[in-house]
Amino acid sequence: SPMVVGVGEGAQYLASDVYALLSETRRFIYLDDGDLVHLTPDTIHIFDESGAAVERIIKEAQFRPDAVERGQYRHYMLKEIHEQPQAIADTLEGRLSRGRILTEIFGPDARKLLTELQAVQIVSCGSSNHAAQVARYWIESFSGVPCFAEIASEYRYRHAAVPKNTLLVTVSQSGETSDTLAALQHASKRGYLARLAICNVPESSLVRASELVLMTRAGPEIGVASTKAFITQLVALAMLALEIGRAKGMDQTRYQEAVRELELLPNAITRVLALDDQIQAMAQRFGDKHHALFLGRGVQFPIAMEGALKLKEISYIHAEAYPAGELKHGPLALVDENMPVIAVAPNDELLEKLKSNVQEVRARGGEMFVFADEKVAASMSHDRGHVIAVPSVGAFVAPMLYTIPMQLLAYHVAVLKGTDVDQPRNLAKSVTVE
Repeated sequence: SPMVVGVGEGAQYLASDVYALLSETRRFIYLDDGDLVHLTPDTIHIFDESGAAVERIIKEAQFRPDAVERGQYRHYMLKEIHEQPQAIADTLEGRLSRGRILTEIFGPDARKLLTELQAVQIVSCGSSNHAAQVARYWIESFSGVPCFAEIASEYRYRHAAVPKNTLLVTVSQSGETSDTLAALQHASKRGYLARLAICNVPESSLVRASELVLMTRAGPEIGVASTKAFITQLVALAMLALEIGRAKGMDQTRYQEAVRELELLPNAITRVLALDDQIQAMAQRFGDKHHALFLGRGVQFPIAMEGALKLKEISYIHAEAYPAGELKHGPLALVDENMPVIAVAPNDELLEKLKSNVQEVRARGGEMFVFADEKVAASMSHDRGHVIAVPSVGAFVAPMLYTIPMQLLAYHVAVLKGTDVDQPRNLAKSVTVE
């Protein structure tokens, strides 16, 4: 497990996370594996695993102390949901110039690396894996480069074939996730072209073990259920996908349109947050529910998975996600008047297919809850359906936009059920054990 020393005046502190100590100090020492530390109110003595006295650098945290306060919000999770437009803007700041992404944000030799790579392997856990699944669609669509997104706890125990010139990408909010760190160590012997960490915590174990790093700049995330860390992971992966695409000859007009969509995303998400009252009213229908089914198609399927995870994490409702085209292959047997079915319906090339799937649910008495593009929302309405119109955005950023109503729905259902929103039972923010 990670340990950090907080350096104070007349007091020294020890914790597993800098956020726990921000009210006391902003100066920290990050310990290496095997370090032993002896603290007194005025002194800090550190010894390495051989017993030799060592010096570790004191670093100053960039977070403000009020960043870990709830402020006007009832829960940290709600605060963090509403911080997402700013978190996205912060993650993009200084990384875009004149309609393009600055390739050097991935490292000094990034242009050469992105040109040479022939495959991408993304390894992660939980919500981070859902972000990775979205990135798989983006990378393959923009560049034609094969991309594999795998759960770290599975990847670390199998002998995966590594194609020539494969970039390994690890994704973690904390940078201390045990399975992801073990997967990174496992991968170090597998001949990858390079290892890129996408992480929210500077000086974390994952960051220190990777030669390439892209920080997500979400700021402290206190709620166990990831919100702003997840969406900034998507933003970071979106930039990576676009730069791989550009290195592989992506159409310039398409590239510039996608970058512009990223620039406009914070404003679009602010508009979605204004739907909070409608989503809270929708949540009232879930008060007596014990199960839920989420549907998505294409790049929206991982977003449906993330919606199901959020609902089960904080409301304790059993929720599952399926590609909508899989309904007839089993899940349709679960549909009745007691099974709420939630679908994401952007105005894309798969919309008509999704409408057909929604009709299948309604024909069997299922109650539909649909988040639909405002241009097509009216066509999704039905007697046994509830439709919320979501602002129209480009297809590229739509997965990020549709994440927000899923988060708000889960939050309001959990509040209705009276669960501990910020600290759900049996879960921890950073999973530092296997």
